[in-house]
Amino acid sequence: MIAMADPRTPRHRILGIDPGSRNTGFAVIDSDGHHSIRVASGCIRVGEHPWPERLGLIFDQVAAIVAAHQPHEMAVEQLIFARDPTAALKLGQARGAILCAGLKGGLIVHEYSPKSVKLAVVGTGGAEKSQVQHMVRVLLALPETPSEDEADALAIALCHAHSMGIPARKRAAASWRDWRP
Repeated sequence: MIAMADPRTPRHRILGIDPGSRNTGFAVIDSDGHHSIRVASGCIRVGEHPWPERLGLIFDQVAAIVAAHQPHEMAVEQLIFARDPTAALKLGQARGAILCAGLKGGLIVHEYSPKSVKLAVVGTGGAEKSQVQHMVRVLLALPETPSEDEADALAIALCHAHSMGIPARKRAAASWRDWRP
């Protein structure tokens, strides 16, 4: 999906990534910190390829998105918890491929916890997926509800846009209880 930005408005371009071992959501937004618009978003699907090939596909696709849209920064969701150690390891490796693609593309990389992202977009760190999808649609005035992975990537990009200008030590808090001056 593509929405065109108004070229007269100075904007900061952000790439948001929701890492996954099979489906990786991505979103490119332009933002001035208060208003944001979607430039491009979607999902990288790597299918049933052998694991090392999937990592290569994720790296290549993220690198292609960086080259095509030339974002200034990248925001990626952190891996906080996983019940299955094998799934956690694979997700960690996919995040590694994503981070390397962003860094190789010259991007500054920021990481946000899932709770921080939900708090920034929905207003509560315990929001449901459907609430994130709804708020992303509202905040970006999208004509349709994005898929879960796409909505998560858009939410991560919006979280970073909303935190622009806030010192890194303060923006990483998952809730007001975690905030330290």
